[in-house]
Amino acid sequence: MKAEKRPAGYWPLALFFAAFVLFLYGPMLVIVVLSFQGPEGGLTFPLRGVSLHWFYKLAEGLGVVDIGAALQRSLGLGLVVMAVTVVFSVLAGLAFRKKLRGGNLLFFVVVASLIMPSIIVSLGIGLEFRLLDTVLKYVFAAWGMEDSLANFGTSLGLFTSALGAHLTWTLPFGLLIMFAIFNRFNPAYEEAARDLGASPWQGFRHVVLPLIAPSVVGIGMFGFTLSWDEIARTSQAIGDVNTLPLELQGLTSTVTTPSIYALGTVTMVVSFLVMGLTVGLAKLLERRQRATP
Repeated sequence: MKAEKRPAGYWPLALFFAAFVLFLYGPMLVIVVLSFQGPEGGLTFPLRGVSLHWFYKLAEGLGVVDIGAALQRSLGLGLVVMAVTVVFSVLAGLAFRKKLRGGNLLFFVVVASLIMPSIIVSLGIGLEFRLLDTVLKYVFAAWGMEDSLANFGTSLGLFTSALGAHLTWTLPFGLLIMFAIFNRFNPAYEEAARDLGASPWQGFRHVVLPLIAPSVVGIGMFGFTLSWDEIARTSQAIGDVNTLPLELQGLTSTVTTPSIYALGTVTMVVSFLVMGLTVGLAKLLERRQRATP
């Protein structure tokens, strides 16, 4: 059989796409390659040996920075953001299926956080919690709670202000995804469940949730990955601790060895593992959904 002839514009567009992919992923590939240098390796090419030396150095620590603690903080915050994003996105998607009074205004308020510059959002949240600190200190002093006043530092923290800052980034994406899901959802399935005597909760649990489960898993992946590498929205709202991306940003001006590339490689591996697990779980849920009679 004769092969189909390519159109004239095929190869220029293919080369452009290849250049785009190289531009997009080339820097990550360079970091991964340079992280496997030998003990005499530097921050640039050419490679000087191949080893895991800088990963061992990373495990020992980078000066005064506790990479392990920063990694745990980022993982913990990412998991909490993922869970909250999934729950609130699904609930909001269900609520917006019906006509809500003020629903359009609420939608635009939520989506507006995607338009606002991230650093402005971070500054605003940081200022809000500093004002809250002032109020709390005044309340403690007025009520004679001297012990609480002495032990109180700030309400800025990983699971307070930083969590709120990350949710301003992840919730709009989750809500938009849920809109797309329910726009294609056939309500006849729910109506059939009600005709068979199912309550609204039973209809959601046994009909709606299994059908939208793969997409909900995708929302969870969005929530985690967006939180995992967020810097701007975290910078002014984190308090006196740092997440891994903030530590990595700070180390770029102080660490002059390939150990910083090893740290970058570790963060990329975690990101790809999360994406791989998410895709696998979504595929598994789709297969189970198709296998269900």
